[in-house]
Amino acid sequence: MVMTEQDKRIPVTLLTGFLGAGKTTLLNNLIRDPNAGRIAVIMNEFGDISLDHDLIEEATEETVLLQSGCLCCTILGDLANTFEGLIAKRDAGQVHFDRVVIETSGIADPAPIVHTLTTDYQIAQAFRLDGVVTLVDAATGIGTLNQQFEAVQQVAMADTLILSKVDLTDGFDLSRLEKRLEGLNATAPRVRADHGRVPVGTLFGLSALREGVAAPEVDRWLGLSQEIAQPDPLAGVSGFATTAKPPAALAFSPSAPATHDHRIISASIAVTDPIAANVFDFWLDSLIALKGQNILRMKGILHVEGLQYPFVFHGVQHIFDAPVPLKSWSGADTTSRVVVIARDMDAADLKASLDMLLMKPKAEAAPPELPGGMMVDTLDLPF
Repeated sequence: MVMTEQDKRIPVTLLTGFLGAGKTTLLNNLIRDPNAGRIAVIMNEFGDISLDHDLIEEATEETVLLQSGCLCCTILGDLANTFEGLIAKRDAGQVHFDRVVIETSGIADPAPIVHTLTTDYQIAQAFRLDGVVTLVDAATGIGTLNQQFEAVQQVAMADTLILSKVDLTDGFDLSRLEKRLEGLNATAPRVRADHGRVPVGTLFGLSALREGVAAPEVDRWLGLSQEIAQPDPLAGVSGFATTAKPPAALAFSPSAPATHDHRIISASIAVTDPIAANVFDFWLDSLIALKGQNILRMKGILHVEGLQYPFVFHGVQHIFDAPVPLKSWSGADTTSRVVVIARDMDAADLKASLDMLLMKPKAEAAPPELPGGMMVDTLDLPF
């Protein structure tokens, strides 16, 4: 879809985490928080979920009205129908909300929901993905990650990781878990919840795919905030803490092997000079064609030759959000940065793929154009 100067679409937060991680406890606290605004909560396991009874004003077959001014919807049929129902009720003035939080099933793969938000025209006109938040049960996290690959994927796809039940975990086991999470997803900050409570600011505004995003926010989104020192937004907040991380490496770095972890690899690259448009197109088309189903997350900031502004992009598998130009960008830094998290992909293949972004087009005459507008022979390929 075409992005406008003022993106007025409603932000959507995807809340995931394995069974028993504490998603509903977090939601109950979030709905009570006056700083959260009016939220439409979408649940796909409504019959098994117990919102606190004192929060509920009235209930219908489709919707629970909450005393906070929020509402909770069941998923009847598919997610697209639920979104369309929300849009219709909002346009008719029946409900009002500032954002949407989707709680997934404990064993759900987040990717299909991201696809729906991106590819359904009606939904994409009214809503945008604001971020993926994954809860991890600190008490059982190591065992769950060992036994359930779905939990590993949920961690790998997260923009932010919330550690629940930290009070039930000793320091040694918690340290082991955090090291494990770092290996699976080094770009996601980790926040320790206090009995299901976290500051609202740790859950919202996670994506850099929005108009007017500032450079430090892009750095945090790409996991570079430790490299470029940023103040801790939770400093001085009693009971909460983000976990410090070493500087994010701008080179290939596979995750530490573990029971399922060897199936997840991550790599990143920094390219200091602007990238030729056809180099980037060739790299992206090739990676998606060969390994698209294995790409859990891809995100980056790109400086393209001949363009005045850089842009940020984000994709899951072969589906990509509309890139957002950063028209407020200032400064002489033209470094492009790309982060890829994939499953069941050879580490050397992923590194070789990213190295394509370092190629320079030849200055000779243009070769014949291939289907799709790709001019492969203009690239100085290393093979």
